[in-house]
Amino acid sequence: MVDALRGLVIALMVLDHVHDYFHWQAFVFSPTDLAKTTPLLFATRWVTHLCAPSFVLLAGVSIFLQQAGGAYPRPAQSRFLLSRGLWLIGLELTVIVFGFNFVWPFLFLQVIWAIGVGMVAMAALIWLPRTAVLALGIVIIAGHGLLAGFDPSRWGALAPLWTLAMRPGAVPGLEGFVAYPALPWVGILCLGYGLGPLFLFDAQRRRRVVAALALAMLAAFAILRAGTGFGDPSAWQRQADPLFDAMAFVNVSKYPPSLLYALVTLGVSLLAMLALEHCAGWLRCVLLAFGRTPLFTYLLHIYLVHGLALLVGVASGIPAAVFVGILGNAGRIAESGWGLSLPAVFGLWLGVLAALYPLSRWFAGVKARRRDRWLSYL
Repeated sequence: MVDALRGLVIALMVLDHVHDYFHWQAFVFSPTDLAKTTPLLFATRWVTHLCAPSFVLLAGVSIFLQQAGGAYPRPAQSRFLLSRGLWLIGLELTVIVFGFNFVWPFLFLQVIWAIGVGMVAMAALIWLPRTAVLALGIVIIAGHGLLAGFDPSRWGALAPLWTLAMRPGAVPGLEGFVAYPALPWVGILCLGYGLGPLFLFDAQRRRRVVAALALAMLAAFAILRAGTGFGDPSAWQRQADPLFDAMAFVNVSKYPPSLLYALVTLGVSLLAMLALEHCAGWLRCVLLAFGRTPLFTYLLHIYLVHGLALLVGVASGIPAAVFVGILGNAGRIAESGWGLSLPAVFGLWLGVLAALYPLSRWFAGVKARRRDRWLSYL
């Protein structure tokens, strides 16, 4: 169940990045800009909002399941979490950022960085009672938005720490930006760890409890969004068109993840997890191949998608230099005339998934057959 959901969000993440590199409108405006978007474009972007919170939540669940299964004594698990967290941060700063930008050094901190920081934190937090970690996660998720008005300039030279922890943006003196400030995502990881016992229940009880939790999250989202305005920095702006009004209702803030963003995305993801229990045949095989090799598939897809964009662009007469240092240069790309239609993006997305599947399935087999320690880092 966990691997199937992880595989689904891997597939959606690939869609997100294929769209980012290939769709012509991706370089012109945000797909969630209701003044410019279309319902299909908005839905294409919104569904990929499920990816990061699902990854992070499941990372927390996996830490608990490792602990419950006795894979490591607690001291060994703490050391493993520390080393794997530092490894993920190192990957984000080197292999991953180069794959996205084809320029290095460049700062672009995303979900792998956030999970890495979360694992470093969990190296200490696993020594606390699980319920205390769960409570900490809830407090962070629900309360971090209350600090949005804090001015970090009073910290002087330490002000960049606020960007790394709480507020997306550039870090002075470094080229690039922080897309995923760590603390709110650490809260989601703590939540996953705290909810871990749910995944050890018998199947019937687990389905019942997970469904109740998901519906409670979605109900809390709807009540807060419609009635209080609390939980997201952008209030619901009513629209004349009913469809666009519904889009505005779910158009919540990801950077950083607001309380309402966490409630609606995690609620939908948990319902999707229940639905995937009925998934069988070739689709289940594909999702499990991706879900059992998440980091391996993540690394592969970055270079495949960006490399394809460069090759297709050059074949179309676009200079290769347009695709080097692509982050933060949307204007230059838009001016080059590069980009495909949305239907073409969907077709290319399916092609990329088809190319990734044999490699992911092979590596999943390697991980199933062997117990080499290095495999736990990839």
